[in-house]
Amino acid sequence: METLELQLRQIRLEAEGIASFELARPDGQALPAVTAGAHLDIHLPNGLRRSYSISSAPDIRSHYRITVKRDAASRGGSNWLHDNARVGMHIVAGEPRNNFALDESARHHVLIAGGIGITPLLPMLWRLNALQRSWTLHYSARTPGQMAHDAELRSLACHAGAKVMRYFTAQGERMKLREIVDGSPANSHFYGCGPAGLIDAFTEATQGIAPRHVSLERFAASEAPSAGGYAVRLARDGRQFDVPPGQSMLDTLLAAGLDIPYSCMQGICGSCSLRVLDGLPDHRDECLSEEERKSAQVVMPCCSGARTPVLVLDL
Repeated sequence: METLELQLRQIRLEAEGIASFELARPDGQALPAVTAGAHLDIHLPNGLRRSYSISSAPDIRSHYRITVKRDAASRGGSNWLHDNARVGMHIVAGEPRNNFALDESARHHVLIAGGIGITPLLPMLWRLNALQRSWTLHYSARTPGQMAHDAELRSLACHAGAKVMRYFTAQGERMKLREIVDGSPANSHFYGCGPAGLIDAFTEATQGIAPRHVSLERFAASEAPSAGGYAVRLARDGRQFDVPPGQSMLDTLLAAGLDIPYSCMQGICGSCSLRVLDGLPDHRDECLSEEERKSAQVVMPCCSGARTPVLVLDL
């Protein structure tokens, strides 16, 4: 995977415990084009790799903006950025990827965001305004002070056909997702991003909607990772490795010296995707569609495993 050398140009406080980080090429050259909903795999100087949604408008080529919440349960990424990032420092990133794309053909768009889940939806709103499409955003945060990019949202909502509905859970305000879905115009496309409870409720509320009209992105996988106890074979040189209980397929391959891109380590970002040539994967990710899962042609080795004794990979 190609990498980008970026320079941190600006850090901005967006809400309580939430900051945005603006990244640009040091020479000022244009960055690769992105589509709304894309994410960026950041290679932090402490050796961690983390995936963050690009929250800037997709037509901006001068910089990427990521918006990060300090997480008490952080595995090191968000806390490092909040505590150690400084304007002017250089950061390596993978080229943008998109597993949460905007359906530009839809008549109307209904977007559901919880907390920091607003980040991949912001570029969608910019794009929808550019396309002159109608949309409604339902956005919940614990308090008004924890609602990121609120001034930007107010500006976006000035566009004809745009509407933002805010909910503050500390005040007892909750989204009535079933009513939201049932009351939306026909042929709407629904998008959801936020914490597990919100996405579970979103999934339940949209059960009657055709899957092609529903898109979601989770913060973490909803299933436990595969427990090992199978083998992977490399089709190109014939080597075979046992994946022991308690170890991921990705860890086994990395320990064997293979250079495999990865980032989130939870099956969310899709960075580590591998092609399967034989065998049946045990999918535990959140980025493959049901059709892709049924095809058994790709696997996310960071969290998924095998239902057959051996999984043959295109490596």
